[in-house]
Amino acid sequence: MLPLCRLWSNTSCSLRSAIRLPSLYPHLTSQDLSKAHSTLTHNGIYPTRTHTCGTLTAQDEGTNVVLTGWILPERKGKLVSFYPLKDSYGTTQLIVDHSEDAPDLSALSSVPIESTVLIEGTVLLRPPNARRPGLTGEIDVKVNKFTVLNTAGNLPFVPSNPHNLANDDIRARYRYLDLRRTALSENIKKRSKVAQTIREVLHQKDFVEVETPVLLRSSPEGAREFLVPTRLSKTSHEGTTSSNPTFYALQQSPQQPKQLLICSGGVDRYFQLAKCFRDEDGRKDRQPEFTQIDMEMAFVSWGPTNNSDPWRIGGTEVRDVVEALIQKIWQKVEGVSLPSSFKVMTYNEALTRFGSDKPDTRFGLEISDITHLLPEKQRHIFEANQEILECIAVRKSGEKQFIGASRACNYDSTATVRTTNSFSCLFKFLATHQERITITNKTLDSWLSNATTHTALNEVAPDEILSINKSLQLSPGDDIWLARRPQIPKGGSTALGTVRLRLSETAQARNEFTITSEPHFLWITEFPLFTKADADKDFLAKGRWSSSHHPFTAPMWQDIDAMHRGEIESKLKVPGLQVRGQHYDLVLNGVEIGGGSVRVHDAVMQDFIFTNILKLDETEKEPFQHLLHALRCGAPPHGGIALGFDRMMAMLCNTQSIRDVIAFPKTASGTDLLFRSPAPISKEVLIQYGIQQCSTA
Repeated sequence: MLPLCRLWSNTSCSLRSAIRLPSLYPHLTSQDLSKAHSTLTHNGIYPTRTHTCGTLTAQDEGTNVVLTGWILPERKGKLVSFYPLKDSYGTTQLIVDHSEDAPDLSALSSVPIESTVLIEGTVLLRPPNARRPGLTGEIDVKVNKFTVLNTAGNLPFVPSNPHNLANDDIRARYRYLDLRRTALSENIKKRSKVAQTIREVLHQKDFVEVETPVLLRSSPEGAREFLVPTRLSKTSHEGTTSSNPTFYALQQSPQQPKQLLICSGGVDRYFQLAKCFRDEDGRKDRQPEFTQIDMEMAFVSWGPTNNSDPWRIGGTEVRDVVEALIQKIWQKVEGVSLPSSFKVMTYNEALTRFGSDKPDTRFGLEISDITHLLPEKQRHIFEANQEILECIAVRKSGEKQFIGASRACNYDSTATVRTTNSFSCLFKFLATHQERITITNKTLDSWLSNATTHTALNEVAPDEILSINKSLQLSPGDDIWLARRPQIPKGGSTALGTVRLRLSETAQARNEFTITSEPHFLWITEFPLFTKADADKDFLAKGRWSSSHHPFTAPMWQDIDAMHRGEIESKLKVPGLQVRGQHYDLVLNGVEIGGGSVRVHDAVMQDFIFTNILKLDETEKEPFQHLLHALRCGAPPHGGIALGFDRMMAMLCNTQSIRDVIAFPKTASGTDLLFRSPAPISKEVLIQYGIQQCSTA
């Protein structure tokens, strides 16, 4: 930095007449500015901004304007220089005239890029051949004066350069710079617009926005919780004092508060944009803290009003509100008109046809159960094992765009099943359960007898295989994927469901298949009410039944008697003969964007579920006693839903990660590189909360 006395001694009247300099250094030359830019900040008065960088049009020609923003790299011409000036509204091109009779503005070229500047200038209309579509594409602003408000120095990366972006960790560490990128700032603004639309629609439908507590009590509702220690008195509700530390739990969702709100009768329709917290592994579509569009309604129906409607559960009022809300959002934000109602599919149908409880219906490759096509001996073997044989046929005649993808996708016959977030072509399968077979002229009548999916298939005769070929319309050159699974589908996906998705992803990556851009919304209903197939919940269930959705979901009225008899799953293993819940998920393009249910409003039934099905002990049931009492106080039938706001915004913004639509997200591992959290706490502070560190030895 130049000595202060030297800075003051270098006076240039012509320069000072063209540029408003920081009050601390009133007499800088352009050379001084170049050397001292890293410390320049304007702390004096300056003119008020008249326009933003995204609002000037040809109608403003000749107007004197004051703009503010971030200066971007210069493009030099023979007589003029061009500078983009960017703010959160857009970009305006500045012109600096280098002719002899123009003000000396050469110092602007010494201002570091991404510095904050104020520009005083005049709007010029571009020549016809230089005009561009879009905001400010018809005009330039000729600079008359400029003020450096704050210089930018030591940038870890340049956010205005989209061709040389830093890696994810660097951009997360300096998120305040990353948000300067147009792509991210547009996402944040679109998110605000959608939030406003949500409030408008729901207020019009008589919903009341209510904030519910974030600090609650730990309860066994399914997901891992974040615990918050407190220095509050350790006196129990019975009046006894305990030496154990006490904790709040951050809400996994406002489930109990919103149900209690409806039980009160004070609010008939509730909503909020709720902040929720779950201590789970980070993924591309999950964060430890996230936002959901939370709704609850009193007096929702408990069954169908139209026997021809595939929606055979209650909660039609919730369905109607959600469809109207989604339609309004897509119309207002995307300009897309959606169908008046969304398609409905049961859980069993989704798993059977698409191998997923959140099927992507934008492409075919449906799964077929071919057990009935097998000879009697083989069919009886599968039935005795309570299994089915299913396939995906990739035919040259009908699915030719997927043939190349099918051949490109190999599988490791020695590896076990694994989960992954990326759709690579390397399959890790249980070879005894599934395989891919390419049919040739030589194997046309032997491909099934050579299959490894089940040893019983080795005895299928050639003429029987030809009969199966005819039923499946198979020819030489076709691929067929085989798998066996339990007769009653469980969990969220099947082996061939994973195959189906990866075939689509691979075909798209090979530019052999273009998926439709039309949004495909779908309701999935009639989920099993209870499950033992959810690994994420088993840490709490410990081998017991757990709720597929949550323990407050009501059964379908047809299955109430079976539930009370303890017949959670039919011993006959017939699809559909199991206790189903009035649970509904909303799926968009194969992604679950929301889920809800009709709630149990009968205290006796709720206690039966806690005690007899979930096998909760008295300690585990204690956090729900206030809810049980509220149900006994004349609670109305009620139901609701929570839509994943972050996930919905990621799809509206056409990004793969919800981190791109959250201002300050966590990393995939759940850490925050900007605020450097989580962080250790000193031993002295821990003692205040009654917490002691455990030895790791």
